[in-house]
Amino acid sequence: LERLTPLFQVSSRQEPCFFSSVPNQPVPPLAQTLQAYLKALEPLLPPEEINHTRRMVQEFGMPGGLGAKLQMGLERRARSTKNWIAPWWVQWAYLDSRQPLPVHSNPAISLPRRDYNGWRSQLLFASKLIAAVLDFKAKINTGQLPVDDLRGKPLCMELYPLLFSSCRIPGPKHDYVAHYGRSRRSPTHITVVRNYQFFQLEVYNSDGSRMTESQIHSQLLRIRSQSWKTDKEPMGILTSEHRHTWGQAYNRLLKDKLNKESVRLIETGLFSLCLDSPVMRISDEKYASRKAAQILHGGGTFSNSGNRWFDKTLQVSGTSIYGLIWFGKELPKQHKLSPHSFIQVALQLAYYRVHNEACAACDIISQRMFRGGRTEYIRSPTNQTLKFILAFDDPSVSREAKLQLFREAVDTYAALTKQALKGHGIDSHLLGLKLQAIEEGLSVPKIFMDTAYGLATHWKLRTGQVPANTDSVMCFGPLVPDGYAVCYNPQADHVHFSITAFNCCEETHAETLAVTLKDTLCQLQELLQPTV
Repeated sequence: LERLTPLFQVSSRQEPCFFSSVPNQPVPPLAQTLQAYLKALEPLLPPEEINHTRRMVQEFGMPGGLGAKLQMGLERRARSTKNWIAPWWVQWAYLDSRQPLPVHSNPAISLPRRDYNGWRSQLLFASKLIAAVLDFKAKINTGQLPVDDLRGKPLCMELYPLLFSSCRIPGPKHDYVAHYGRSRRSPTHITVVRNYQFFQLEVYNSDGSRMTESQIHSQLLRIRSQSWKTDKEPMGILTSEHRHTWGQAYNRLLKDKLNKESVRLIETGLFSLCLDSPVMRISDEKYASRKAAQILHGGGTFSNSGNRWFDKTLQVSGTSIYGLIWFGKELPKQHKLSPHSFIQVALQLAYYRVHNEACAACDIISQRMFRGGRTEYIRSPTNQTLKFILAFDDPSVSREAKLQLFREAVDTYAALTKQALKGHGIDSHLLGLKLQAIEEGLSVPKIFMDTAYGLATHWKLRTGQVPANTDSVMCFGPLVPDGYAVCYNPQADHVHFSITAFNCCEETHAETLAVTLKDTLCQLQELLQPTV
């Protein structure tokens, strides 16, 4: 077929750069970061351990000491690079990890519900989606994509061109990301996967114009007609393996000429589209969770996990996680409270109610207000949050006192958020200090070998706010085996949550946390707006 090439038989347009008007990411003051680090440890550690860590931190941060030397190295790095922490962050947080990509690394976005009336409507929707993504890419290529902003300030746009024709490549010790869209002859095809079979689909005409929806639909029909067999080896499931295991299989695949060509076509494709097999009908109550599982990891070996190539940067699929919806961000605003901080305090309270303890939590926040910026963590609980948690279910504490403690907890978290948005978060800075020592050939500083550091970075609660104009929600997995991941999309009158936990851990249960969180949010609403 002229436009259609099947992949795997088992046995020129230079994209423009986005020159950002955003500033470079600053290196926070050393003393400020160390003080904030100690403050973040206080709700999690007993006083004797805090005192031990405080002495260690003071030694590290003394004038002329090791910390000052490493700080100078970071400041030199900031003067000579586009972003002093982003390459390190990407390498350390993602590419060095040997964990499987689904759940552990790759996020997924669950879009609003769409019920297909059979395979015909699935292909029609897929055609529209492919055309829309190509139109989005055209806006990037021509510089017509509006600049994103946060609270009126522009955000860095440099990552957008890297969405297309890029792929993560497995390596023996660490991975790397290959970008093929910058070549003289940019790729003009996508990969379509159906029944574990991969097809190359050209999506541009000979004059450079994108194919119409009708043309795309015709090609999808041809793919369907050629992929009836369901006895094919699920090659894509190899990409869900431990990175070392997949790397070994990857190298063996490349020894065969045809398979090497097939792999390269997948890697260079603009993006991948997965036409999944239908899953068993379930109740409306469980629909959101089942759908989220499908897009996050494909549902398992006997479902659609083999219908994926998890290494692709952009992959669209049409097909144990628990979702919930709650009353919305307007309620906190009415009481002059930050909606984001409101939810963060509620999450800590819900976790405490389920596990009878506070936990180390990290809230992922964007750093795209800086050139090449990625993400930063905001740590919780704070001292103020812990005080509120301990008081909220205590009947001897008055409603007025609880309300005051709640406001203090929310406002304190809002202040931490403001610091992080200024580039003054602590975790990127601490990571930079550690990696600067390694780069200079020094031993890892003692503060990073301290028991307190390990305990405070065992993130049992991984959270993130990903706003959108639609009723969609992002899903990702916990950072630790005995943890949770919570992502939410706040709307005016409701908030969508996704909550994940590993089924193999007996201590955690996503549905229990979800139910508790919903009850907690309702009770906090009652605290702000008593009905009696």
